[in-house]
Amino acid sequence: MQAEADLLRKVMRIDGWSTAVFGVVLLAGAAPLSGPLGLPVSWSVPFGVAMLGGAAALGLIAGYPRIPVRHAVCVVAGNAVSCVALLALLVSGLLPLTGLGVAFLLSGAVVVAVYAGLEYAGLRRLTAGRALTAG
Repeated sequence: MQAEADLLRKVMRIDGWSTAVFGVVLLAGAAPLSGPLGLPVSWSVPFGVAMLGGAAALGLIAGYPRIPVRHAVCVVAGNAVSCVALLALLVSGLLPLTGLGVAFLLSGAVVVAVYAGLEYAGLRRLTAGRALTAG
């Protein structure tokens, strides 16, 4: 059973750490990055706080001895929704992003999509393994 959860757990931990780093960058660099990215401080700070909360949740879920399927589904869905939200924010024109800011948010959307895909693969492996041991 442990082997089936290894991919999911590993990706969640990496996702959690990178999310924490991204959150810290958004918080600590809110003012200095505002000009080069065109991302207002009033957006960077809440995003950074949300990223730190998400990172903590990922760390807690990855730390369970047996990762609950419903939690893993929420992680995959949360990353998928985050990817779509970042893309929608990019095309909305709501933020006065510079070219660098567009690249920054676009790269964030790609990274989140990759995590969602890897975590989905880990979730499928986990549920397949649990179905085999239950049957």
